[in-house]
Amino acid sequence: MVYQLSAGMLDACVLSVLEKEDAYGYILTQNIKNVVDISESSLYPILRRLQSDGCLITYDQPFAGRNRRYYRITELGTKRLDYLRKGWDEYKTCIDKVIY
Repeated sequence: MVYQLSAGMLDACVLSVLEKEDAYGYILTQNIKNVVDISESSLYPILRRLQSDGCLITYDQPFAGRNRRYYRITELGTKRLDYLRKGWDEYKTCIDKVIY
């Protein structure tokens, strides 16, 4: 992708993936990498911030002798995602007026 994504758009991407289903870091990264070039090391600070903001909760599940940390969107996270989607729609509409 040629364009840089803002922190808000990265938040929206993470929250959108988690709205569909809970996920652990690697799977979350792979889902987002389908549309945005992002590394796991870039994703974890976003996850920590969203968690500290109350948008995500975590839980551990055993897998192959160790625990995987899963992330789940909260009600507050769903509200933030709705807000970010509305902002994206408005921004996209304005940009479309200029470039089309």
